[in-house]
Amino acid sequence: MNQIWPIFKREFAAYFATPLAYVFIVIFLFAMGAFTFYVGRFYDNGIADLSVFFAYHAWLYLFLVPAIAMRLWAEERRTGTMELLLTLPVPLWATVLGKFLAAWAFTGLALALTFPIWLTVNYLGSPDNGVILASYVGSFLMAGGYLAIGACLSATTNNQVIAFVVTVVVCFLFTISGAPLVLDVFRAWAPLTLVTAVSSFSFLTHFAAISAGVIDLRDLIFFLSLIALFLLANVVIIDLKKSG
Repeated sequence: MNQIWPIFKREFAAYFATPLAYVFIVIFLFAMGAFTFYVGRFYDNGIADLSVFFAYHAWLYLFLVPAIAMRLWAEERRTGTMELLLTLPVPLWATVLGKFLAAWAFTGLALALTFPIWLTVNYLGSPDNGVILASYVGSFLMAGGYLAIGACLSATTNNQVIAFVVTVVVCFLFTISGAPLVLDVFRAWAPLTLVTAVSSFSFLTHFAAISAGVIDLRDLIFFLSLIALFLLANVVIIDLKKSG
């Protein structure tokens, strides 16, 4: 932690040194409110739960999280500060992990600021707060998965727009991999084992399981292992860029 903390503190403070953090939080909260109350018709449903609220998290993260992740390494490469960052007496893995944790903490802060809707549903009825808490945990883990993918892809280019577009595409594939639209393509020629494997990569499937109120070890392992895999790839890519 002594090696990760300086990087984490530097990166987290950098978000609030520019209007980026405030713009993202405002857009995030506004979009969450709009989808919950207008698209999802929260009040008209007459049900004291937040299933409508959490139903749109994956689709909002699909565009908002890559906007955070695209600058993690692409901006460092564009401005030439990556070389300076890598000369610090901190291991490369600690730098990658520190930058990722700062972005994840910032996303978690934006998510935590949606707490008024939790208070609202408790005022209107008697929801299952255990299910709501599990859904928040699942949403946070899903955001971490998107961020890990975005951070890895950001390290491959010095163009933030390219990093954003590629991240959205890759995250979209992970999001819908369990949908019939995708699985029907594989069912036509692939064995059942491969179809099941493709389906298991779906963010929506694992998030839906957690949102049901059951934090299954398999779902936790999926998100944490995916985060670890892309962070490892991030380290390898940065090391290759540094060597090149």
